[in-house]
Amino acid sequence: MENHYDIIVVGAGHAGCEAAVVSARLGHQVLLVTMNLAMVAQMSCNPAIGGIAKGQIVREIDALGGMTGIVTDHTMIQFRLLNRSKGPAMWSPRAQCDKTHFSLYWRNILENTPNLHLRQDTVTELIMDGNAAAGVKTQLGKTLYARKVILTNGTFLNGKIHVGEVNFSGGRIGESASFLLSDQLQSLGITTRKLKTGTPVRIDGRTVDFSKMEEQPGEENPGRFSFTNTPILHRQLSCWITYTNEQVHQVLQKGFEKSPMFQGRIQGVGPRYCPSIEDKIVRFSDRTRHQLFLEPEGRHTHEYYLNGFSSSLPEEIQVEAMHLIPGLEKAEIFRPGYAIEYDYFDPTQLNFSLESKVVPNLYLAGQVNGTTGYEEAACQGLMAGINAHLSLVGKEPLVLTRAQAYIGVLIDDLVTKGVQDPYRMFTSRAEYRILLRQDNADARLTPIGRSLGLIDDERYDAFLRKYDMQDQIVTYLRQHTTHYLTLNELLEKKETSPLTQNVKLENVLLRPQITIHDLMDYDLDFTEFLRQIGADEEQITNAETYIKYSTYIQKEEELVQHLSNLDNIKLPENLDYQSIQSLSKEAREKLSKVRPVNLGQASRVSGVSPADITALMILLRVKATGSRQ
Repeated sequence: MENHYDIIVVGAGHAGCEAAVVSARLGHQVLLVTMNLAMVAQMSCNPAIGGIAKGQIVREIDALGGMTGIVTDHTMIQFRLLNRSKGPAMWSPRAQCDKTHFSLYWRNILENTPNLHLRQDTVTELIMDGNAAAGVKTQLGKTLYARKVILTNGTFLNGKIHVGEVNFSGGRIGESASFLLSDQLQSLGITTRKLKTGTPVRIDGRTVDFSKMEEQPGEENPGRFSFTNTPILHRQLSCWITYTNEQVHQVLQKGFEKSPMFQGRIQGVGPRYCPSIEDKIVRFSDRTRHQLFLEPEGRHTHEYYLNGFSSSLPEEIQVEAMHLIPGLEKAEIFRPGYAIEYDYFDPTQLNFSLESKVVPNLYLAGQVNGTTGYEEAACQGLMAGINAHLSLVGKEPLVLTRAQAYIGVLIDDLVTKGVQDPYRMFTSRAEYRILLRQDNADARLTPIGRSLGLIDDERYDAFLRKYDMQDQIVTYLRQHTTHYLTLNELLEKKETSPLTQNVKLENVLLRPQITIHDLMDYDLDFTEFLRQIGADEEQITNAETYIKYSTYIQKEEELVQHLSNLDNIKLPENLDYQSIQSLSKEAREKLSKVRPVNLGQASRVSGVSPADITALMILLRVKATGSRQ
């Protein structure tokens, strides 16, 4: 029927687009409702995808069958692989994108996905069937029914924008906020709180003196996010680096008396790891300058984003301070920076599937769960869409572990620990970084995407060929011996001790000074082998990573196996933690709130000690023994 769907997705940001497309591809009739179809997958903040740990998330989305990596590859204008000076576990791809093209490319995907219907409207209310979600009502008076509802409202729920002493409702500047829905969810028992985020001025590049800045070009041989055959990037655009100074800081401080943040007009908690410029000069008062990045917003615009200069100070203060920054002395702005505070929902009230514990059939994904960033939102949307599908077909939800994916780390952190400030992913949040590299995301997750039906035969065959090729390279390095005189010239150049006897190539590659490309330059038999099997650069580099880190990989895998034992010990759903006197008071309170599903999750709850976990293990053992008697 016209107003009945399997799944309704509310909001067409990065989470909503992923949720809608994946659930439609899995065979369901899906309706995506958004306030403005011209702004789908809008890059509200900086025009970039990826970065530290975020790049790994995008590769994981792609490995599962999501679209963000593909859209990025088709719309990027610069590519860099960050942290090359560190080990491969820290390497993180990042791309500047053409902001307008990114949104249009997503729009094209949405309009050409079978089973996916689009509607421009504002959702004002959930339809309830008892205590469960059963659809939505809209501002235009439509009543739309669905078996599952996914909310991905971003910063639009009760959003308020601040520029100095001026404030007004809005989800983004120039776009209205959404009201009523947040109040209804709160009345249903979903805990609602406020967060704050912000964005900097947008600058007219024609008024910038780039000669006073440091150019930051893209990589000579740019990579890609997707494991599919997306286009290679040509003709990259540069970013530019400049710095604040003490004069800039003095001008900014003049506006503190009108700052909504310092005067208490903003109640929401701001992002700890991406603070505003006024917050930075207060928190780091000993620093005389802060680095800024001027980032292009597209190929066909002069608009630039001033990364690191986020502010909610009065516009005249922002401009006066900006004019004291090298290269920006005569810069004109397209719009000022602003702060926005908005409602989010306590993610500890979610199951690992991202379905609400309070309102069945309702899924929450993206910034409404307290995260920040396009990548964090997109992966939640993907997982919510997948799990809504699995629920509809009567299957268990897909729950990625902390050892399988950064996506698993993110969702476990949200559900288990909740958030105090906008959550941002970092490599330091993952215990198993060596296992969760950006290069092996497909090895970890593509078989799962295949089992779901998101990876077709052609892509899966290419995946199998790739890893067969890598295995051949690893086997060659481990089995073939090189004559020591062949490599001693190389070893001398690299300032590492020469060989006195013939050794396996693997043993040479294990030296930190030696790369696989060094072996290719000096061992012609190895180079000929690679040519014969048709190995490409990605397969060669991945084989090197596996060889160099094999010992560490094995140790982490053993640790995962040991710790996974706790995840296999289930906790009863109705366990009364308050009655367990052997637990600390804090543990009783936290566990009663989170309701962990197993001992592994319980051990990761903030405030739960190893002694508390031991007490639970003893209790479960006693219960199990008693039940057998």
